[in-house]
Amino acid sequence: QLQLVESGGGLVQPGGSLRLSCAASGFILDDYAIRWFRQAPGKEREGISCIGRSGAGTNYVDSVKGRFTIFRDNAKNTVYLQMNSLKPEDTAVYYCAARRSLQTMCVIGGKNDYWGQGTQVTVSS
Repeated sequence: QLQLVESGGGLVQPGGSLRLSCAASGFILDDYAIRWFRQAPGKEREGISCIGRSGAGTNYVDSVKGRFTIFRDNAKNTVYLQMNSLKPEDTAVYYCAARRSLQTMCVIGGKNDYWGQGTQVTVSS
């Protein structure tokens, strides 16, 4: 079964950190660009970051730039999103998605081939 599974969400205080994981099963993640999305209550889902298949190319939206870092460990078939200096406005369900790609660079928008089920991140004191 081809699937992505996110983990690592939880409750954290403002200023804290979390590391989200996006693990693939049934396919080789190295053949895919990976994107992270989030959806806050009452808001549309937004793409926040992506990483190209080699890990050399990454992109971030302005709201997370400098605080979030996306990286991949192809040996573990997993992509991570390290989130530091978290703010209450980062509260959302976070999803990862995979798009088959031959490119080392990536764009945050576009079609995706697989989606994970999401993991809740809550930033609150």
